Amino acid sequence: MVMATFFMFGKYSSEALKGISAERTEKAMEIFKKLGGEVKSMYALVGNYDLVFIVELPGIKQAIQASVALSEMSGISFTTAPAITVAEFDKLITK
Repeated sequence: MVMATFFMFGKYSSEALKGISAERTEKAMEIFKKLGGEVKSMYALVGNYDLVFIVELPGIKQAIQASVALSEMSGISFTTAPAITVAEFDKLITK
């Protein structure tokens, strides 16, 4: 199965900050697995967003489901962006 890559940028609410734990991170990883996906990497950020998941999922439907499930579980709001490699982008725009 061809997987799609998504960057999921998270922003903590004050309530979400109270629940930070390794256990919650594990629960987040399980959400992606249940949707047929895989977390490629996770980073804490400084700036407009507080964290980012780089994930592979079967498609946009699963990305939406993951975003909603993560928000319900953690109180973190997510902005999700589909991504392609620069090589794929170059192929798309080459005439």
